[in-house]
Amino acid sequence: MAACADPAVGQDLVRRYRSAAVAVSAAAALILSGCGAKPVLAADGRNLQVLTTTGLLRDMAEQVGGAHVDVASLVPDGADPHTYEPTLRDARNAVYADVAFSNYALLEEHNIIKTLDANLRPEAVSVSLAEEAVKYAAEIIPLVENVNLDTLWLGMRSDGTGERFGATRSSSVMVSMTDAEGPGDVFAYLTGTFGDTDVYFDSSDGFDAADGYRHDTMTLPTDAHTHMSWAFSAPGIYRLTFSSRIQVDDLSRPHDLATSTFTFAVGVDPAEAGVPDAVVLDDGHADMTVDLDREALVVRHDPAGGDDHSQRTLDAADVVIDVPPRALAEVPVGAAFGFLGRPGAQIYQLPQAVLGKHVHGEIDPHLWQNARNGMAYVQLIRDTLIDADPPNAAAYRDNAAAYLSELEEVDAYVRATIADIPSSRRYLVTSHDAFGYLAEAYDVEIAGFVTPNPATEPSIADRRKLTETLQTLRIPAVFLEPNHAARASALTELAAEQDVEVCLIYGDAFDDTVTSYTQLLRFNADSLHRCLAG
Repeated sequence: MAACADPAVGQDLVRRYRSAAVAVSAAAALILSGCGAKPVLAADGRNLQVLTTTGLLRDMAEQVGGAHVDVASLVPDGADPHTYEPTLRDARNAVYADVAFSNYALLEEHNIIKTLDANLRPEAVSVSLAEEAVKYAAEIIPLVENVNLDTLWLGMRSDGTGERFGATRSSSVMVSMTDAEGPGDVFAYLTGTFGDTDVYFDSSDGFDAADGYRHDTMTLPTDAHTHMSWAFSAPGIYRLTFSSRIQVDDLSRPHDLATSTFTFAVGVDPAEAGVPDAVVLDDGHADMTVDLDREALVVRHDPAGGDDHSQRTLDAADVVIDVPPRALAEVPVGAAFGFLGRPGAQIYQLPQAVLGKHVHGEIDPHLWQNARNGMAYVQLIRDTLIDADPPNAAAYRDNAAAYLSELEEVDAYVRATIADIPSSRRYLVTSHDAFGYLAEAYDVEIAGFVTPNPATEPSIADRRKLTETLQTLRIPAVFLEPNHAARASALTELAAEQDVEVCLIYGDAFDDTVTSYTQLLRFNADSLHRCLAG
């Protein structure tokens, strides 16, 4: 995954969507500008050496640290922290860091956290802001996903912390497909931000125990969840066997956990599977789940597709996973999907429910969209720097006090600006479900986000549903994050069809226009007001 966007994407966006000139030209400017060189921390620096995972956290640390800190971020501005792959320079910066700040709550790509934790010196201080900011009155909200697919949404999950094995946030839970019985081939894969694919399970070339099933293995952090697409080349009954392991760190031998066989009814009546008293999973959200506490490989199912209160845990032997006839689809055009067969060939597919490569936990990690939560981050950063560098404690307190005062003003500005939007027009439609905190804090309703299935074009039902939302609520604009421009074609096309404006909103990355946290908050409020207030 490239750290910076492809310039061709920005050029294409300009050509195709000139009707939304202001928003699109700004997005294209970001993309065409590329990413600049990142700061490098020094082994002999006089200042406290501070490393953050994202540019937003870098700005916060600079505001609090002032002249007494040197700050670098692992993820460059313009890149997506959900997918960025760290470099050797990033590892070098981690080696020289005295203090490290990550958002965590599984916001960052797992390799970012592994690079950070593996290279920090033992005496360095590492703080996960999203989790620890609750001590400073940060409010967290659960990550609820209900994409209303008309088939089962089947993902992969690791459940539990793995403390009994000595696991940390850098540890890895591995799930391997070791056998597949059925009339055809089966594939499970993730579609990334720019349409690339990561294939994790592929039965077409067999399974190699000699290399530990390396080519048929998915790896997750502990207590995490990911979305996947599952594709089958022919109808019939499939029995897929998976094994699970946990690896505490890169130098440790994995611990074997459990092996289970899962039954799929593909394009046929689930009764044909011959599973007595089977629980047929045909809707909602289900995960193949490694239960670290029980050392079991089970199914965790939520019929409601997002309500934690209705979740149930089922043994694999009692379940039949239904891939109904209506799941029949065609192999998408593009080299990224060549492993599925020739374009247009028919497959049965349980689609990936959420756009892009996306691994997350149980809470929404985008806390900073509520300025009050950002203030909790600042207080935690202040106290961490004071503990790490007591001689400059007074400066850190003064800097933080001034910054908190500024954030108080910004919070009031955002609140007043959004409140000036008529409540009947205060609806947000975007391409990334990252604005739950903004919605809750400032009384905005999330009306939708575009397409739940990145492997195919939006279905007629998907487009009709969002079209009806735009028309019924008379929504005048939809919102696009600049660093997600490459995957926004469905959103921008639908906006053009409905003659609504495409406006910018910033989620978790800066660019040449928005270079600070306070600018991000003000820009989003102004953009919402300009595009929705009328």
